[in-house]
Amino acid sequence: MFGLFGNQPKLPESWKQMESIQELEVADQTSYNKPVVLFKHSTSCSISSMAKSRLEGDTDVNSPEIYYLDLLAYRDVSNTIADKYGVRHESPQVIVLSNGQATYHASHGRINMNDLKANAH
Repeated sequence: MFGLFGNQPKLPESWKQMESIQELEVADQTSYNKPVVLFKHSTSCSISSMAKSRLEGDTDVNSPEIYYLDLLAYRDVSNTIADKYGVRHESPQVIVLSNGQATYHASHGRINMNDLKANAH
């Protein structure tokens, strides 16, 4: 299944689509080698669309690894993230994982690539 409406979103090449608990586990394990970012996006929210556009436009070779989650289509993964990392669900939301722990999170208008780069080092 590719998203709630049957089509896969166009994402920057460096972003990874997360659609299952198993893919969340891959992101978690990757965070032991380097910090990763979970980006929880609501495809029906204009604020979330603006945050996604900002991140896409600011993605470059120095950006952290980003795992994109369509939280409407994969609500179980979103709920697992909140439970596993102890970060209250918001949308849109970014969570930096390092060594299997949430080390930074932001939502809504506070989401920006500069902060992600600074906190995913």
